[in-house]
Amino acid sequence: MSNEQVSSQDANLYAINNRLVFRLFQLGNTLDRMSSKELGVSPVHWAVLGALSREQVREGMLFSDLTEYLGVSRQNLDGLLKRLERDSHVIRLADQQDRRAKKVMLTTQGHVFWEELQLKIYEFYRQTFEGFLFDDKVTFVHFLNKLNNGMKNTHISPKE
Repeated sequence: MSNEQVSSQDANLYAINNRLVFRLFQLGNTLDRMSSKELGVSPVHWAVLGALSREQVREGMLFSDLTEYLGVSRQNLDGLLKRLERDSHVIRLADQQDRRAKKVMLTTQGHVFWEELQLKIYEFYRQTFEGFLFDDKVTFVHFLNKLNNGMKNTHISPKE
């Protein structure tokens, strides 16, 4: 293959990669705007409440595990939890095994708030995914997982 062919292929690959990442950026912004407008909560707020509402973490979740599960920084999660604590939706408690570690759990009020959101979330999903077949959604999740794993494994080192 000549350099000209490689350059053309690289340019086309760059263009489609750029379009994909830009569409993800747009999607994130649309999700942020629409969830705030339609549900009254940000996507991160929604994700934290959802993570903490799962039955397997009914008694709380370690702060460090929650950051890992959500894929957010400790600083960003701390700021969000302060707002959720102010609204009485979550509390932070010392872990029984390691008193230095903090567990985060939904309060009774947080559970009620989450349950009240469920019909709105269901309708949000219904309208958002209208026109998607079940198999489309499964395939989409598969590709999003591949993309997320690819991003997590990306390490750009400076050229020497």
